[in-house]
Amino acid sequence: MEASIFTKIVNGEIPAYKIAEDDRYLAFLDVFPTTKGHTLVIPKQQVDYIFDLEDELYIGLMAFAKNVAAAVEKAVPCKRIGVAVVGLEVPHAHVHLIPLNNMQDMNFANKKQFTKEEFEDTLEKIKAAYNG
Repeated sequence: MEASIFTKIVNGEIPAYKIAEDDRYLAFLDVFPTTKGHTLVIPKQQVDYIFDLEDELYIGLMAFAKNVAAAVEKAVPCKRIGVAVVGLEVPHAHVHLIPLNNMQDMNFANKKQFTKEEFEDTLEKIKAAYNG
């Protein structure tokens, strides 16, 4: 199996705005976000389809995502954090955590562009709020 772009991020081959990680999971800012603070949470183990994850890995992924979501919600003004699993664009299971103020914020056709400085500022705010 060819390494996904997410596996390359895990291996340090591609840079990412990393929010949190442990030995099994990684959270980082989506560089093609629908909103400021849009975060991806992945298992480090490359498995294409989220429902093919072993139960323990799946449950751990969701618990890790919950902790990251709490930090995103503290750091980015929003009504709540939306959760999406699409699974078509990258063959590596991942959860989208999206700060929501309206339903349009969940529209994957509306990608936003931010500067490196905006990404770094958002990253620092989320990392400061993270209690993993």
